[in-house]
Amino acid sequence: MVIAIDGPSGVGKSTVSRLVAERMSLAYLDTGSTYRAATLAVLRRGVATTDEEAILDLLADTSIDYDERGVLLGGESVAFDVRSDAVTRAVSTVSAHPRVRAEIVEIQRRWVAAHDGDAVVEGRDIGTVVFPHTPVKIYLTASPMVRALRRAGDSEAQGEDVESVARKLEARDHADSTRTASPLRPASDAKIIDTGDLTIDEVVEMIVSYAATTG
Repeated sequence: MVIAIDGPSGVGKSTVSRLVAERMSLAYLDTGSTYRAATLAVLRRGVATTDEEAILDLLADTSIDYDERGVLLGGESVAFDVRSDAVTRAVSTVSAHPRVRAEIVEIQRRWVAAHDGDAVVEGRDIGTVVFPHTPVKIYLTASPMVRALRRAGDSEAQGEDVESVARKLEARDHADSTRTASPLRPASDAKIIDTGDLTIDEVVEMIVSYAATTG
């Protein structure tokens, strides 16, 4: 069974998804990190982020995987590198290319298949594109200010103030929700959970209970 957990940046997807995977003894995949790994490869190789064909050629010669250390690029753990500001600035452009998304989606599906089809999969288009037929679809949301306050405390924010973080989140949301390929949106049959007034444990319990009755 795949538990699809989608939602925008700063909503708590990663923490919640990891804990749900632990509670249910399932594999966990952060699909956002696969796009970030592809973006890191693009930046390292000096490929233009707007050149879809060149990015596809690069991906054909690049291994992207995921294990307990996080995302791997060519077998190298790059969990820290993919959170750099340079990758954060470029990932929306790289991931907006339809054929690039299609290739990375296949990487994600193969990864889940290698784990016997049982996993908690976190991202922005899991319930709508990657695993649209899974019965357990979750969409996490929260107000922009709640998300900015949470993200401002992350190492990724590197000490930025809340207003600066909020502006970056707004820009990322706009890019993700308006792209032609797999725009950010909840699946029509997703269970929507507003995490703003809930604790992490409460959100995890809601998802585990929902999966038990739906999956």
